[in-house]
Amino acid sequence: MRLKPEQITAALQKGLMPVYFITGDEPLQLGEMADAVRKAARNAGFENREILSADTGFEWNQLAVSASSLSIFTDKKIIDLRLPSATPGAEGAKAMIAYCERLPEDTLLLITAGKVAGSALKTRWLEALEKKGVVIQVWPLEGQELIRWLQQRMQQRGLHAETDGLRILASRIEGNLLAAAQEIEKLYVLYGTGKLSNQQILDAVADNSRYDVFKLMDSVLSANVTRIFRVLSGLRAEGIAAPVVLWAVTREARALIKIKQAISEGDNREWVFKNNQIRDKRKQLVVNALNRLSVSDLNSILVLSAKADRQIKGQQQGDAWETLLAVCLLFGNCSESL
Repeated sequence: MRLKPEQITAALQKGLMPVYFITGDEPLQLGEMADAVRKAARNAGFENREILSADTGFEWNQLAVSASSLSIFTDKKIIDLRLPSATPGAEGAKAMIAYCERLPEDTLLLITAGKVAGSALKTRWLEALEKKGVVIQVWPLEGQELIRWLQQRMQQRGLHAETDGLRILASRIEGNLLAAAQEIEKLYVLYGTGKLSNQQILDAVADNSRYDVFKLMDSVLSANVTRIFRVLSGLRAEGIAAPVVLWAVTREARALIKIKQAISEGDNREWVFKNNQIRDKRKQLVVNALNRLSVSDLNSILVLSAKADRQIKGQQQGDAWETLLAVCLLFGNCSESL
């Protein structure tokens, strides 16, 4: 069966399944759900635990050997299989299918894996795991889901905050749940249990935003001036090389020109997006940018980017980071805010 992350606690209270497959790229949720399975298993008498790491060079026959081996200490065992790449390969797929076909008694198989590609969701090995046990996909939290998670996490510590306070915290950690958990612990240490004011949260929470060039490009596509300033400043403060930022903005400008030309020639927009690897979460951002920017605007961005390139190389005077800011604001069609 498939479960959502928030369903795992109730499901474990009803009883254990022989197989759990937890996959995703959000480490805190992934780790805590795996911990919940291990705890429930220990409470049910699964005291012996064997860890297998399916990294490079792993021999998949170890799974069958572990399943068939008996412990002199206990009859119940957890096989804790780590699959970092989330792609078991041909041998791994066969091994997991064979395991599910002959489930060993008094053994619980817990598999934690990186993010599974969409193409893997209908593979025989994953279908076998789903048929015999539980499959849970973990996704990074955004928007209201992140706000609810923060609220629940704070309540676990006896803390309460207004919606605005939760939004302050969400804006500072930007989806980094590990950082969020640390900040909530810090709030608990500083103020104890009870209701927190917005100012208390603002004063205590560090800026743990994970700045990267992809966040910057989302900012310029959405024409969010405040966020453009903030993310670009963060990139500079973190020592990200200016050429990396320049690469990102010019790549996005050229991609938009290519998309505009293809659509103007009559190509189906969804096909053009797919051909240019525009994923669902970014489609609306790209549509907004296409509606806002003309080909002339995009060519102006490339011209200004060339100036930043010369400044980076020392071929022209001026601060390349200031020029990059101008490029980003022009990309957001908000240069008037300079």
